[in-house]
Amino acid sequence: MTLTTEKQPRFHRDSKQLEMLRSMQTIRRFEERASDDYQAGAIYGVVHCYIGEEAVAVGVCAALNRDDQIISTHRGHGHCLAKGADLNRMMAELYGRQTGYCKGKGGSMHIADFSIGMLGANGIVAGGIPIVTGAGLAAQLEGKGRVAVSFFGDGASNAGPFHESINIAATWKLPMLYVCENNLYSAGTIAADTLALSDVAARAAGYGIPGVVVDGNDVMAVYEAAEAAVSRARAGQGPTLIECKTYRWRGHTERPGQEDPRPKEEIEEWRQRDPINRFATNLIDQGLLTEDAWQKMDAEILAAIEDAVKFSEESPFPEPEAAVEDIFAD
Repeated sequence: MTLTTEKQPRFHRDSKQLEMLRSMQTIRRFEERASDDYQAGAIYGVVHCYIGEEAVAVGVCAALNRDDQIISTHRGHGHCLAKGADLNRMMAELYGRQTGYCKGKGGSMHIADFSIGMLGANGIVAGGIPIVTGAGLAAQLEGKGRVAVSFFGDGASNAGPFHESINIAATWKLPMLYVCENNLYSAGTIAADTLALSDVAARAAGYGIPGVVVDGNDVMAVYEAAEAAVSRARAGQGPTLIECKTYRWRGHTERPGQEDPRPKEEIEEWRQRDPINRFATNLIDQGLLTEDAWQKMDAEILAAIEDAVKFSEESPFPEPEAAVEDIFAD
């Protein structure tokens, strides 16, 4: 199903596209540094990189307001940054420092910032879907026009919470977007081995809601699909299931020595579809960006990443007694 939306004034759209490119490149550079520092032993826990999928988070979040709410997955850094999370606090959390979003106790998979509508990442596959569906119900009851967005992978679309949540959202016409980031693999299992249909979006028909398939490496295609779905949700017409076909460049995690079962030729083919290079080239061709301006933007982003690392390294670790703080039971 194709959704339509009104076009924005040219000057606003041009400015927004440059902001989206900056956001995508910030995610890319953050993830590259997170991977390097994890490999060097400076970052604890585990890291799931979002490299290659940046267009999905940025395209969707660009269609949202600050008070709209999202929930993420174990691969959540991109969603956090696209929604406006603070680089310093994010990096400090990965470094396990007290100045991090979770005071250094949550790590990579539990970053949240309610002030920007980021309800958190979730290490349980499909675990965030019913949580943010509850946020959609709250938005409907409050009647202030907010929407809620669930990001999840192709593997989560096979789990019970996905179906239960969409059924409720469709029945109650909740202001929701369900965004499937179909990167073709659930950890090391190819999606074709676990999905009877070629498109996750086809499952929307069973719940009487629109199902939209978009090129997840085309940020403007994602943005336009999300914008139309957001307009529909705000108008009280209920949820939309958007499937973004994309690909992660890295292995399932950044653990050293981890074997990647995917064909090398497939990985290289998708790397040639780099969503950032594709978008930057398009903006240059349109005359909205120059090579010099692109290099300057990248240098500014790298400097901000360095500042975040410095902030993290200079921040204290949480004290041992902090282990019993911010808990609901002991």
